[in-house]
Amino acid sequence: MTALRYILQGLLAVTSLILTLLILMHKGRGGGLSDMFGGGMSSSMGSSGVAERNLNRFTVATGLVWGTAIVLLNLLTRFFPTTS
Repeated sequence: MTALRYILQGLLAVTSLILTLLILMHKGRGGGLSDMFGGGMSSSMGSSGVAERNLNRFTVATGLVWGTAIVLLNLLTRFFPTTS
């Protein structure tokens, strides 16, 4: 069980970094922190291209893997606690 725990912890670390980068790559929608840093200059606020839709899909998929890793780690800790 410890090998599975290490694999899930590694997966959680990698998906956390990827999820952070994917969220930062999203286009600002206006009215938030993105305006403070100069992201409010876009003219097509409502339009979403193919790249933006694919970025949304990758972000959701990575978020689902991240959440699943957290739940599985919690279940492993609850039902198979370490004895050290």
